Amino acid sequence: MSGEGLERKYVEMTQQPVKLLVCKMAVPTIIAMVTTALYNVVDAAFIGRLSTEATAGIGISFAYMTFIQALGFFFGHGSGNYISRALGAKDTRSASVVASVGFVTPFLVGLLAAIVCMLNLSGLSRLLGAPDEVVPFANDYLRYIVGATPFMMSALTLNNQLRLQGNANFGMVGIVSGAILNIALDPLFIFVFDMGVSGASLATAISQIFAWVLLLCGTFRPESVHIRLRDFKPSLNVYYEIFRGGLPSLFRQVFNCAAAVSLNYCAALYAPAGEEASAVAAFAVVTRIMMFAFSVVLGFCQGFQPVCGYNFGAKKYDRVRESWLFASSVGTAFLLVISILGYIFAPQTVALFRAEDPVLIDIGAATLRWQCIAFPLVASFTATGMLFQNIRMTFPATLLSICRNGLFFLPAILLMPMWLGLQGVQMAQAVADVLTFLLAVPYAVWINSKLQREMK
Repeated sequence: MSGEGLERKYVEMTQQPVKLLVCKMAVPTIIAMVTTALYNVVDAAFIGRLSTEATAGIGISFAYMTFIQALGFFFGHGSGNYISRALGAKDTRSASVVASVGFVTPFLVGLLAAIVCMLNLSGLSRLLGAPDEVVPFANDYLRYIVGATPFMMSALTLNNQLRLQGNANFGMVGIVSGAILNIALDPLFIFVFDMGVSGASLATAISQIFAWVLLLCGTFRPESVHIRLRDFKPSLNVYYEIFRGGLPSLFRQVFNCAAAVSLNYCAALYAPAGEEASAVAAFAVVTRIMMFAFSVVLGFCQGFQPVCGYNFGAKKYDRVRESWLFASSVGTAFLLVISILGYIFAPQTVALFRAEDPVLIDIGAATLRWQCIAFPLVASFTATGMLFQNIRMTFPATLLSICRNGLFFLPAILLMPMWLGLQGVQMAQAVADVLTFLLAVPYAVWINSKLQREMK
């Protein structure tokens, strides 16, 4: 990053009106998140035209995708949060080293994971919760995804590094370009080349590698911290900084992976007799629907993160507080509207993916309605957790990040079905969301008071 580019970015991040700046940072991030979620939805829609078992197969693979996201977000948020604070303090040298270490390490880790998983794809599918009739479809979808693991993992890191530097626009270009390519290749590979589930997987792998190339090119722009192999200087201190900044994201995504696997197992275990594939597919569909809605809020909250990091580094605590409260309120209002619509039109929404399977529609519609009940609460504790993560308060950030799909969700999905059967599986996410919100409230009150004291 040039000195002139650094100073220009510093002035923008610390002096522009906060709400306008958050929106400016959020728009490209929202577009990137929504587009990414959209091609997951499109994958499910195209595959839904093949069979219920095929739909269940891509649902099984979601757990592996969350594993990739776990390490990609860990290195991306860990290095990116440090970079934003360093740039706020005008320490470009440290930012360059952390950026390079943060990029190269997940590529190497992803390469190792790909080699190990390729050796036993069927074992991986069963480990992720695939019933026997779904294993071949899960294998077909996982094959190319596993091969592209190092590129997918490090692309997530690059995107978060760019975003947390305040360069979300180029991160958006990389992610959106890859997603558009994925959507274009899906019908070509699935139907024209008659590759079925493998075609969707290959389309995703090619698009992710394409996005990786674009994102890497984005790091060489004047206003970006450059990735250079000569700056790859791993040390305990660098990894400690990445660990502190990325631990909440790592735990959140690890528990997301555990939640996805648990959901697959419980959906099959408590499904009506002979309808295991329909139940697994129904939860896969609802997961993608909720991810699509949540991607807007997650993008908006991520838009406030570089504003928060820069201004915390510059000791402008009033701007930190204003950006946090703005992100929380906008996200809550959006999810309230989406939840009302989702509750009313639940059967019609689920039927878009697999109208030929009435059992799938019944299970999916009930699941979607349960989740919509508590969904508006998610925005506030998501924004609060991101605030703690950006200001280096690792414990509360980590605690809040692991509650929704971890500390509260896993006991709920394992215990509630014992008394309520399949309905307990359907209710588990809503119960976890309510409990996470109740835990986040005192933390939000405390950090609000602390920021007000710092302002004075």
